[in-house]
Amino acid sequence: MKRRSFTKRIGLFRLALTGTVFLAACSSQNNQNKDIKEIKFGIVSMESQANQKPAWEPFVKEMEKQVGISIKPYYVTQYSGVIEAMAAGDVQLAWYGGKSYIEAARRSNAEVFAQTINHDGTTGYTSHLIVNKDSAIAAQAKALGKNKGDEYVIKNAKNLTFAFNEPNSTSGFLVPSFYIFAKNNVDPKKAFKRLIFAGNHEATASAVANNQIDVATNNSESLSRLEGINPETRKKIEIIWTSVLIPSDPIAYRKDLPEELKNKIKNFFYSYKDEKVLKPLKWQGFVPAEDKTWDTIRVLEISKKKAEIESNKDLKPGEKKKQLEEFDKEIKEIKK
Repeated sequence: MKRRSFTKRIGLFRLALTGTVFLAACSSQNNQNKDIKEIKFGIVSMESQANQKPAWEPFVKEMEKQVGISIKPYYVTQYSGVIEAMAAGDVQLAWYGGKSYIEAARRSNAEVFAQTINHDGTTGYTSHLIVNKDSAIAAQAKALGKNKGDEYVIKNAKNLTFAFNEPNSTSGFLVPSFYIFAKNNVDPKKAFKRLIFAGNHEATASAVANNQIDVATNNSESLSRLEGINPETRKKIEIIWTSVLIPSDPIAYRKDLPEELKNKIKNFFYSYKDEKVLKPLKWQGFVPAEDKTWDTIRVLEISKKKAEIESNKDLKPGEKKKQLEEFDKEIKEIKK
């Protein structure tokens, strides 16, 4: 395909996409004056849908009963699916991760209103590096000392296969990308014998447990859920690195939902405490939340980009300085 033809097609595609999103937004605004009969609740399948549905459906039914309208779960395998669906107005309510929520707030008209409370009462979780419990890697990483598995991985990367979750994952990509690789001037795309994106936390856990991948990312919430749905797989997994605490997951709706409906949704989440229904989700309940709760993730994302620029030897000093100053300005604005 000739470059000019390709560029023209891309331009037409962008124009069509922009028009679609614009029409969806206009349609959504018109719905402000109508009774909404149904909303779709976006759920990212961190595990297989076969495992997710039994955990989520009782919760969705309770929400439907208390909010008073039909609520349909909308399962997707990647965060980008929920982000795009909310941008188009196809999803009105969603469970996000921190990084994916930031993206949805930026371009999908998402407004956070609640944050999950973990089963232990905390509002945070951690990212992990995991390996097969019976592997030589597990023993060698342990020998370095507590929580020093990241050092082993960096030192031996050229001999290891590695799996991230997916690019919009906070714990499965952003956090380890910054704390393990960017801070140590390591490009994971070049460092490992083989690098893959497995798609979700269940997939990375399974790949490690079955010796298909040497090292992978995961998180404390998903490993806790794995104990309930597949304890045999969980027994085969060893954690060799744990991150700093990450704010627990945001729940967001589209900003243009009618205020009366927003209030009904908020009242349900803030008051819902049924342990039997929440236990499979590894949650204790929800607390009110504001957008600024995830500013730490915004700063982390920019800091990752900064570290990559600082270690880029191909950039001219002037251009490098300019980009770093722009990133510093962004961080300053967020912290303000």
